Amino acid sequence: MKVITNAHIITMDGNEFKNGTVIYDNKIISVSENTEIPDGADVFDAKGAYVIPGLVDAHCHLGLVGDSVGAESDDGNEDTEPIMPHLRAIDAINPFDRSFEEARRAGVTCVVTGPGSANPIGGQFAAIKTAGICVDSMIVKAPAAMKFALGENPKTAYSDKNQSPVTRMGTMAVIREMLFKAKDYSDSLKKWEDDPENNDKPEFDIKSDALLPVMRREIPVKIHAHRADDICSAIRLGDEFNIIITVEHCTEGEKVADILESKNIPVMLGPTLSDRSKPELASLGYSRDKMLSERKISVAIITDHPEITEDNLLLCAQLAVKHGMSCELALYGITSAAAKNCGIFDRVGSITPGKDADFAVFDGNPLDFKSSCIMTIIDGVCVYKK
Repeated sequence: MKVITNAHIITMDGNEFKNGTVIYDNKIISVSENTEIPDGADVFDAKGAYVIPGLVDAHCHLGLVGDSVGAESDDGNEDTEPIMPHLRAIDAINPFDRSFEEARRAGVTCVVTGPGSANPIGGQFAAIKTAGICVDSMIVKAPAAMKFALGENPKTAYSDKNQSPVTRMGTMAVIREMLFKAKDYSDSLKKWEDDPENNDKPEFDIKSDALLPVMRREIPVKIHAHRADDICSAIRLGDEFNIIITVEHCTEGEKVADILESKNIPVMLGPTLSDRSKPELASLGYSRDKMLSERKISVAIITDHPEITEDNLLLCAQLAVKHGMSCELALYGITSAAAKNCGIFDRVGSITPGKDADFAVFDGNPLDFKSSCIMTIIDGVCVYKK
């Protein structure tokens, strides 16, 4: 049993203890003020340091795009055909990429990582911890989401190949075609499972099979969409097929904020600390972080690593605060909201008894630019200490 005591604990589940104690093993056992420390416990005296949940990045490509390596380690896009739902992030993640170590040093304990946005349907994301030597032991949830992409990226990827889709109409059409096939496959499979004597088992289809968790609303679809019209198209797909969606990047989200709020669509904002490198990013800025977070919209702040490196996740939240986002919602956006938006809040995102013992310890208020992460704990194990 382990203990962190004399800590300023921000649980992100509604409680804050200015002289708190958290007791844990691989899971959180208790968190409160003035707790009696069990005999024989391994005690760390925080001496007033801040303890918050380990940071969660709700959208990145960590482990799939190698640091300082180039094409040999770029496994982010299998852009040989546009519809690739059967691709799995866990088959490409390299835990030995040094960006994992940098993430741990910055207090990032969990990331949701997966394929890029070249394909209209790119494959399966996974939620993983940032410590481990084999991805199988790092998994929080896999698949955690399916990746779709709208707008400029798939248009560019396939127009360069003189292959469909080359328009927004084409992109939506190939996604819709695959979803219809997956729905028919799901319906046929259920009929066979319910009554195998009177129904034939459908012939195995790996692409449709990979989409079953989407069709059954077990995981969300992360839809890459920058422009306001693409955001609306993403929402249209969600409504048409009764699937759970989240909007990734959401650069022009301010223009359709009323719709996002009325539809209760979670959004992942970022990467904002970057240049306006393509037409879809013309309106990129921090004003949307403040505006969307002040509505009834679940807002997560993301890096899109390697667009912004994983160790700068907290900096993204700090800059959002500098531009008007509340401190509480910014911190929420890289802990609880990030976990909720990705369907992993039962494991991570807050310091709550029963959840994974993932903590980031800072020598000052985490949203203060001068503060540094001095300790990171994942599943109860110290993986970094300054």
